[in-house]
Amino acid sequence: MNDMKISDSVKFVGVNDHKIDLFEGQFSVPEGMSYNSYLILDEKIAVMDSVDRNFGEEWLKNIENVLSGKKPDFLVVQHMEMDHSANIAAFMKKYPDSKIVSSKMAFNLMKNMFGTDFSERQIVISEGSKVELGKHVLNFIAAPNVHWPEVMFTYESTEKILFSADGFGKFGALDVPSANDWTDEARRYYFGIVGKFGANVQAVLKKAANLEIQKICPLHGPVLDSNLEKYIQYYDTWSKYEAETDGIFIAYTSVYGNTKQAAEKLAEILKEKGCKNVLIKDLARNDIFECVADAFRYKKLVLASTTYNTEVFPKMREFIAHLVERNFQNRTVGFIENCSWAPLAAKTMAKMFEPLKEIKILEEKVTIKIAVNEEVEKQLENFAEKLI
Repeated sequence: MNDMKISDSVKFVGVNDHKIDLFEGQFSVPEGMSYNSYLILDEKIAVMDSVDRNFGEEWLKNIENVLSGKKPDFLVVQHMEMDHSANIAAFMKKYPDSKIVSSKMAFNLMKNMFGTDFSERQIVISEGSKVELGKHVLNFIAAPNVHWPEVMFTYESTEKILFSADGFGKFGALDVPSANDWTDEARRYYFGIVGKFGANVQAVLKKAANLEIQKICPLHGPVLDSNLEKYIQYYDTWSKYEAETDGIFIAYTSVYGNTKQAAEKLAEILKEKGCKNVLIKDLARNDIFECVADAFRYKKLVLASTTYNTEVFPKMREFIAHLVERNFQNRTVGFIENCSWAPLAAKTMAKMFEPLKEIKILEEKVTIKIAVNEEVEKQLENFAEKLI
C-alpha cells in the first residue's frame, strides 16, 4: 500500500501495478500504473472508486486497515472503466449494508458489464447532487467524455478536494523514483487517452474554475497539492489544442537511413537559423504515443517518410492516424518525401490531414530521390526558411 498522505480524514487506499506491460492494451508503461482509491472518514464513510480486477484483495485489505473495524456507508463510482470498477461486486459482498453512489448511465454500464446494478442499493446522482457525510460534503460535477460518457467528478467542499476521475492522471506507479515527475507522462496519458475530447475537458474546467481547490485526487498518478495553477493551465492548453512550445517537431521514418539523414540535416539547418526548440524522433524506434504528445506539444510539425507501396511508410500512416483520431489542429505541417521512382508520400500524408481543421500545410515540400545530395540540401534550406 502507498503511504501517500492526503489529510487526517481522507486516506489513500489504492494500489500499484508492476505486472502490467501495456495499459489499455496499447500504452507502454515501463514504470507500471497506479489505480487510486480514496476513503473519507466522517460520521458516514465513503470510499471513492474501486481498482483493477487483479488487485481486489489488496484493495479491500487497505480499506479494512484504515477502517479499523468500522464499516463504509458508500462506494462512490465516478468512472466505470474496468481498471476502476472491477471490484464493485467484491466490495458490495464484503460490505452488504453499503450503498453505491453513481450516475444513471454508470448503473446501466454496471449491469451490462457485471450482470448487476445493485438496484436496491443505488443512490443515483447527477450534476449538482450532494451527499453529506457529516463535516464533509460530496458535490457532484458531470464530466461527460472525460473520457467516458458516464464520468462524474466529485468536489469535497470542506477540505476543498477535487476527485477528478481520470482527469489529471498520468502513467506510472506511485512507488517509483519518478512518481512525482508529472508533466511528461501526464501529457502522454492525456493525448493518448483523453485528447480527442478537448471540448469536453474545456467544459468541465469552466465548472472547476468556480471552485476553490486545494488538492486534486486523480484515479492515476500522484495527488496534486501544490502549484495547482500549473496543472490546470496544462489541461487548459492541451484541451484548447494550443502549442506548449514555440518550436518544431520532426518525425521521420527511414528504411536505409537516407530519410533520417535528411531529417537530421533539416534539424541542423533550423538550429543554425536560430530555431532553438527543435525535436527529432524516429517513429519506428520511439514510443508512438510519446511522439503523438510531442506533435501536440510543438507549434510546427515536419513529417519525413519514404514512399511505400505507392503510399506512405506504415509507421508514418499509424502516427498520422493517431493525430487525426485525436483532432489534431492549430498547427503548421510540412512534408519531406523520399522515393526511388514515383514520389507519393507527401500527397498521401496531405490527404490524411484533410479531415482536420485549422491545419496549415506548407506548399513547399522536399523530395529526395533516394540519396541526400546538393540539390536536396538546397531544398532543405528553402524549406527551413518557409517553415520558420
